[in-house]
Amino acid sequence: MGMENMRLFVAIKIDPQEQFLNTYGFLKQALDFNIIKWVELQNIHLTLKFIGDTLPDEVPQIIEALSEACEGISPFQLEIANTGVFGSNYNPKVIWFGITPNAMLSSLAQNVSSKLETVGILGDRQNFVPHLTIGRIREIKDKKYFQQLMGRFNEVELQSQAVTGFTLYESILKREGPQYNELETYHF
Repeated sequence: MGMENMRLFVAIKIDPQEQFLNTYGFLKQALDFNIIKWVELQNIHLTLKFIGDTLPDEVPQIIEALSEACEGISPFQLEIANTGVFGSNYNPKVIWFGITPNAMLSSLAQNVSSKLETVGILGDRQNFVPHLTIGRIREIKDKKYFQQLMGRFNEVELQSQAVTGFTLYESILKREGPQYNELETYHF
């Protein structure tokens, strides 16, 4: 028997503040009669790169490659604003909080992607769309109400956060939800 594969991703940890918490809490309460799997506050993160299934013996070279992704990156302010939904009006899938476009963030994501390519982890076909997944939708009972409610939060300032680094995480899927272990944290 070989070792189990590990599920890895690279992300910036979010530290929710008052306005963020209020909006998250309000949506959670207002959508209480729907079936939505809310992301635990301590697990909310901005994914820079989802690596996915990885053999344990590949991890050291991934850790090494990522150490070079900080080149040319300085600390920056991350602006979290606006809410939205992935999926269609008829079949909404994910509730997200938005990230205001940011040159330093784009450079960082690009660095992470290109450094990982050097160890054989290929880039995504789709462009990097920075966002925070807040809830995964199983079922919406009243779509019209849902659209109206989300519409009220389309444009809203949620949080400003200083970013000084990023983390390589392992995601362990448990019955009660995922557990994220920090494998390595990088600072710039």
